[in-house]
Amino acid sequence: MDIHIMISIIVFLFTTAVILWRPKGINEAWPASIGAAIILLTGVVSRADVLDIIYKIGGASITIISTIVMAVILESFGFFHWSAARLTILAKGSGYRLYWYIQLLCFLMTLLFNNDGSILITTPILILLLKNLQLKPHQQIPYLLTGALIATASSAPIGVSNIVNLIALKIVNMTLYMHTAMMFIPSSLGLLFMSWLMYVVVKRKLPKQLPNSAFDIEHIFFTKNFHPLKGQISVDSKRQRTKFMLKILLFVFVMRCSLFVASFFAIPIEFVAVFGSLVLLIWRWYHLRTNPVDILKKTPWHILIFAFSMYVLIYGLHNSGLTALLLNICEPIVKEGLFHASFIMGGLVSILSNLFNNHPALLIGTITLTEMNLDPMTLKTMYLASIIGSDIGSLLLPIGTLASLIWMHILKKNKIKVKWKDYLSVSLIVIPPTVIVTLFLLYNWIQLAFSS
Repeated sequence: MDIHIMISIIVFLFTTAVILWRPKGINEAWPASIGAAIILLTGVVSRADVLDIIYKIGGASITIISTIVMAVILESFGFFHWSAARLTILAKGSGYRLYWYIQLLCFLMTLLFNNDGSILITTPILILLLKNLQLKPHQQIPYLLTGALIATASSAPIGVSNIVNLIALKIVNMTLYMHTAMMFIPSSLGLLFMSWLMYVVVKRKLPKQLPNSAFDIEHIFFTKNFHPLKGQISVDSKRQRTKFMLKILLFVFVMRCSLFVASFFAIPIEFVAVFGSLVLLIWRWYHLRTNPVDILKKTPWHILIFAFSMYVLIYGLHNSGLTALLLNICEPIVKEGLFHASFIMGGLVSILSNLFNNHPALLIGTITLTEMNLDPMTLKTMYLASIIGSDIGSLLLPIGTLASLIWMHILKKNKIKVKWKDYLSVSLIVIPPTVIVTLFLLYNWIQLAFSS
């Protein structure tokens, strides 16, 4: 076996193992960057490859970081406490109704930000909400688990909701607009099926009636942190606070729509994303008198290092012949027809995602697709099938996505223990049928709406 192939495989497997294990809570960027450094020093990946990697991941990484900055700023405005209070009111004392509102919140937060940002927003909100309701630990877990699953899976409908999706879009030369047109309806229907199936699975664990012992955490937060006498905005009443939050969310929504407009007109979407985060940062500085320097500490810059390093590892495997091996496996299947090919591709990426994490899995799958000389529609369909495997199929195990790892880290910091048994009792029942249904919906939607 060629020495470069051996180095690529050993480094990749060791790096992936450390990322999933995370000894002493080590940040995933450390093992990824060390693995990438070994690959670069041994010459498996060339300087030209590095430039190509920077070109492909640069815009996507900046876009995701910018949207995460928006998510971090929301916390400063009291969005977490406001949302927790609103959910309590909307639930009207029903544990079942609370489930559906949590599902809606997690879905919308992923669409407005991205899957990692959504986890960073929704998990603290749910922890605040459930602890304030004084639910017992075994009653909290179904809400936290199903919320995290739908938040992570909801990155499928629009490409901008996941960094690896954005990177892959550039590889297959597909616009954000086209991704959404082909994917939004089938994947959203698949997510609705997923929410329903999770409800069936966890319903008996949900409290029928919520306790009436909750404090007004929204009022407590705003009274403590907002001081109109110091020049800050006045948010004394709930109506004022709601109006203020809706203005912020409307701005985020407008910026999100602007990304699609920019993509349609071939304007780099990272420009729009950076502009949006800067405006929101200045807005916060003006209203709260908060020095924007704190954002530098709160922003997860390691995501840039992680994305670059993982891509170096993938290029190492690509240069060592892994994609050629997958090419030999996939090409005969594609000849069987688009229906079979879509299911095989979605299933393959699902398996690889749960074994190695969805970042390398989708990138390997996407690079393989680009070397198969497929016609544009077949390439796009199989790519979208890969997205379903990467964004939904990867959730079979709690180690399949970076968002899931972030979720577990947040729970651990808050001393909330979710066992693998708890996770698998839902995911093993819900994820496989959701992937199958969503792939079926994707194929039929494309046949109906895009076949000439």
